[in-house]
Amino acid sequence: MLKKADVLLTGGTVVTMDDSYRLYTDGAVAIAGDVIVAVGPTAVITQTYTAPEIINCQGKVIMPGLVNAHTHVPMTLLRGLNDDLRLDVWLGYLMPLEREFVTPDFVKLGTQIACAEMIRSGVTSFADMYYFEDEIAAETAVIGMRALLGQTVLIFPAPDAATYEDALVLCRRFIEKWRDHPLIQPAVAPHAWYTGTPEMNRACADLARAYDVPLHTHVSETAFEAQNSMEQNHMPVVNWLQKRLAGNQTAGRPLRPSGRGRNVCPEGSGRGHRPLPHQQPQARQRHRRHRANAVAGTKCGRGHRRPGQQQRPGHVRRGSAGGARMAKTKSNDPTVLPARQALELATIGGARAMHMADKPAAWKRANGPIWRLWRWTACITSRSSTTTPTRCTRA
Repeated sequence: MLKKADVLLTGGTVVTMDDSYRLYTDGAVAIAGDVIVAVGPTAVITQTYTAPEIINCQGKVIMPGLVNAHTHVPMTLLRGLNDDLRLDVWLGYLMPLEREFVTPDFVKLGTQIACAEMIRSGVTSFADMYYFEDEIAAETAVIGMRALLGQTVLIFPAPDAATYEDALVLCRRFIEKWRDHPLIQPAVAPHAWYTGTPEMNRACADLARAYDVPLHTHVSETAFEAQNSMEQNHMPVVNWLQKRLAGNQTAGRPLRPSGRGRNVCPEGSGRGHRPLPHQQPQARQRHRRHRANAVAGTKCGRGHRRPGQQQRPGHVRRGSAGGARMAKTKSNDPTVLPARQALELATIGGARAMHMADKPAAWKRANGPIWRLWRWTACITSRSSTTTPTRCTRA
């Protein structure tokens, strides 16, 4: 007797990100509710499962959803703000503008736009850091995406908090509200070492430990920041943060740096690498750090952060391809950062970096894109842990 499923995707090329990187050229996926219950050759799946809806995916690629391991989704509304500036100069324009205009309604609209762009590009999960994160969580949950969401804490007055103490209170309430949600993982998000104080960073680490949630922060985004850390702290950014946040290793939830680290991150931490926003001629070194971080037990993913500078949060594919090209060009070696590794960083690698890959059945949820040649045509993503998947299509 055939087993029952709700949807069968048949006849496509199924790309898996399992330990063996299995590939089925005539493959099928069986979905029950919002859970992938089987993957394999079409002949095997159709002889084992029956479903009221069967989608012919011939000529298409079925693969896991892409993961944007670091972004600020409401900043879709700030796209095009002063391009071609050094990061520290750009922040000087951005932060006063945010204090003036960022409101709960602002972040709701920005989140809706960003999620639409991400789903359109095949992204089903993301890690975010911004203000009014409770509003972002509410919109994300309704849309049905998965996200690690960090409430920003910094020493300067912010749109939602006059002081970092106020921001910590907001963060605590945010964690208590969302900590058990099936789609949302709340986090503490000290903006960066240079926008905080040692006391603030320790308070953030204490809060993360108290609730056993991740800590999400920027780490060594530019050469200028790395140089400043050596001059002021007499050590690299990662080492300084690890020293200040020592002990935040509760239940496999250690310091979770997000950004472009310039040395090996602590074991067990996650690292969202963004190759495009702050391009610098160090692609080969970054690839070497990916390998070194992997050996050290660091979980590496791909992020695409700055929609405020003509970039879309859904362009993880472009970032992955761009990162691979940069590495190959700098090293003059076409074997550096091969396609399989680039895709791994953009999918299961991102889930690991967000500490979501090891959650029960998290990677078996039915949320992933279906691609036709070079153009995305459909995306199946669940609205909750119990409802039937919805479909998003593109002409």
